[in-house]
Amino acid sequence: MQDFIINSQTVSPGENKQIVLNSYELHTKTLIELPVFIFRSKVKGPTILLCAGMHGEETNGIEIIRKIITRNEIKNLKCGSIIAIPVINSVSFLFGSRDLPDGRDLNRCFPGTKNGSLGSRIAYDMMKHIIPLIDFGVDFHTGGAKISNYPQIRCVFEFAENVKLAEQFSAPLIIDSTYREGTFRKEAAKKQKPILVYEGGESMRFDYTAINEGVNGCLRLMKSYKMIDIDVPNNPSVKIQKDTWIRASVSGLFHMNAMNGAYVSKDDLLGVICNPFGEIEHKILSTFDGYIVGVNSQPVVNQGDALIHLGME
Repeated sequence: MQDFIINSQTVSPGENKQIVLNSYELHTKTLIELPVFIFRSKVKGPTILLCAGMHGEETNGIEIIRKIITRNEIKNLKCGSIIAIPVINSVSFLFGSRDLPDGRDLNRCFPGTKNGSLGSRIAYDMMKHIIPLIDFGVDFHTGGAKISNYPQIRCVFEFAENVKLAEQFSAPLIIDSTYREGTFRKEAAKKQKPILVYEGGESMRFDYTAINEGVNGCLRLMKSYKMIDIDVPNNPSVKIQKDTWIRASVSGLFHMNAMNGAYVSKDDLLGVICNPFGEIEHKILSTFDGYIVGVNSQPVVNQGDALIHLGME
């Protein structure tokens, strides 16, 4: 087993170490560091990347990794290595925002450039220093503003290795999700390094179901490679091959009748939209048999707003 060398910092087999991937200077001359936690066994095995905080307001993933790196099993791996980055986007986390100060989405800045914008430099450092060391990874996200995603792993069903990793993680839902330009996941795939995306909960709110599912998924994944020896509850997964959003046909007050994650049949009542004066304006019915994979938790909605995310098995 070789030493890991990340930006001139060495982590040898058998070492647990916190290093700094890089530091980035803001306009106030403040330096923002990007901490990386590395746990290495002396026994050969896979290197797994666990990262979160790509968007600064996505707190559930940050909490998942915080819980993982404090566990004794992780500090005493039986084989392989873990590279954990709780907050990739420290700048946006500082401000509690999704985007970087220049308005860019970090997850559209990959593969990045050494002398580019702030987001481009962070992306470059991830691709240059982290991706070459790993075998695969999980990137943790949450739903956007006021959107709550039921715990789910997103991967590309076309690639068997993606599906195998998703099954080992075993989130409640496994969703077929194609690559998007400029994303960490797509650029890593070009280097033959599969990255799964975990989605759970809502931005700026702790969702303990999503957090616990994320932690257990990581433990199941590590256990499957004999990196840890621990009892982890099995979790049946449902594969979702087609998904669509049901949108509001009228504006008003949105009331959800079904539970996030529930199985629903075609024409089941999922919710209603009322006007502020007591009348039911519109009933929302399921368009097919499937699972609710995400919901809009905003009480006041406008015509055309995405309300309920449905997935077909």
